[in-house]
Amino acid sequence: MDTTTSFRLAIADDHPLFRGALREAVLRQFPAVELFEAGGFEDLQALLEREADIDLVLLDLTMPGVRGFSGLMYLRAQYPGIPVVVVSANEEAGVIRHCMEFGASGFIPKTSAVDTMREAVAAVLEGRVWTPPDIDLSTDGDRETKALVARLATLTPQQVRVLMMLSEGLLNKQIAYELGVSEATVKAHVSAILQKLGVESRTQAVIAASKIEGGTWAQTAN
Repeated sequence: MDTTTSFRLAIADDHPLFRGALREAVLRQFPAVELFEAGGFEDLQALLEREADIDLVLLDLTMPGVRGFSGLMYLRAQYPGIPVVVVSANEEAGVIRHCMEFGASGFIPKTSAVDTMREAVAAVLEGRVWTPPDIDLSTDGDRETKALVARLATLTPQQVRVLMMLSEGLLNKQIAYELGVSEATVKAHVSAILQKLGVESRTQAVIAASKIEGGTWAQTAN
């Protein structure tokens, strides 16, 4: 790849020091790159709405405004044309596999060497998929979990946001206020979520999501 090619990348991570390290790694490989940074998911949303033609998002799984894979799920649904590479301290094979199942174009462990980070970014910008070569992703998860991942992947961006708020125990009227919509709209979203996940209650929906998140979705829905 021509290192003088100009790209527009967004780094979304709530740790300034790691954002700086990742920025340095990218700039040394691609000095013509235009970088944007976000310290929380709301900042990232605003950035993507404001800036056109972002070529790649480097996304931390755990930052203010997201739970588990919800940030990745939202981005893939809302911005299907923008590749997303997850950059995370969690290097479990199951987590990496779920990221790829939810549509990530790559996964970079935060413990990776700078050269490895550059290699990963370059691969994705070339249209390839990159995962750590030393981690075995060939083993499929259990059938029930794979089916749940597939169902979660069908949620719309707004349904992902509603599910996140359900996990925080918010009532319909509180969700409606946060999203600026009517309670009837929220009820319709909740009904659609229950139908897509194949469950009968709000609590079951949150518990279902938590099964693949390693407990990172709070199970506090009323």
